[in-house]
Amino acid sequence: MFQGLAAESPVSVTLYTDSYVVRGTLATRQRRLTDILNLAEHGFIVLTAVTLDEFGSRTSAIESEYAQVNLGAVLFGVSDEPVEPLPELRMPKVAEQALISIPPFRIVGHIHLLPERDLGDALDELTGTFVPVTDATYWSETVGEPRTSVRAVAVNHARAQILAPHREVDPWVGLARGGEGAAPDQRSGGADAG
Repeated sequence: MFQGLAAESPVSVTLYTDSYVVRGTLATRQRRLTDILNLAEHGFIVLTAVTLDEFGSRTSAIESEYAQVNLGAVLFGVSDEPVEPLPELRMPKVAEQALISIPPFRIVGHIHLLPERDLGDALDELTGTFVPVTDATYWSETVGEPRTSVRAVAVNHARAQILAPHREVDPWVGLARGGEGAAPDQRSGGADAG
């Protein structure tokens, strides 16, 4: 009767919130972090062997045997164990490079969309409380978190803005930054400014 159910096994996870990095272990039957977070029975998960580290704090991290983490506060999560997809459960999707803005973080990686659709329509069909982003790099200049590359992150869809495709642009192009008609070297405090 219970032949198809996998046994629970411990999974190490790292969860990023607005203010904290929470590291701990969770006993689960799920293989992927997005499934763990999306299929949580309540609006929280309970981790064991937890370390709680506050961004920008000079105080020591806090350790605890248990912690209940509110999933609404989670910006994104990273699993410490890579998971290979099961071929029999794969749904054909197209990987699209995207920038995910989830303040104070940015994530660049691949989102996976249904094929044969306009990109706008495919983004409209991207659903789930937590969305997987593969071959991801995340960072935050605001809180001093360096660029970190991982195989996958699970992004809280309700907290994110997904930009695909994307390109970086200078927001100041075409705008006068000094006084009107100021020469470029006067605006930037160049050698001729006095």
